[in-house]
Amino acid sequence: MIVALGGNDGLRGLPPEQLKQNLATIIERAEARGINVILAGMEAPPNYGRDYIVAFHKVYPALAKEYRVALVPFLLDGVAGNDTLNQRDGIHPSADGARIVADNVWKVLEPMVKASP
Repeated sequence: MIVALGGNDGLRGLPPEQLKQNLATIIERAEARGINVILAGMEAPPNYGRDYIVAFHKVYPALAKEYRVALVPFLLDGVAGNDTLNQRDGIHPSADGARIVADNVWKVLEPMVKASP
């Protein structure tokens, strides 16, 4: 299961500790069912200030380490902030941007697929 959540939480200014708890609950429920998890990292928008951005960013690697799940460090790497790779809203990837996002996930997913029986 690929858990790619948190972007909207960052846009709403959700406290990072609440984000962490919400994602932890999802991971725990998946693992309780024997489901392998890939956690896709997200970044907070810059308008909440450095302290928020840093705290938000730290949630994903901390959870990946704590639960020993695979991590895509930043789902939108290579896409975020690039007008030509996003829709007019400036947030959601275009078709070309989505291909890059898929490649970002595949870098983490491919070794898991190859290792599974």
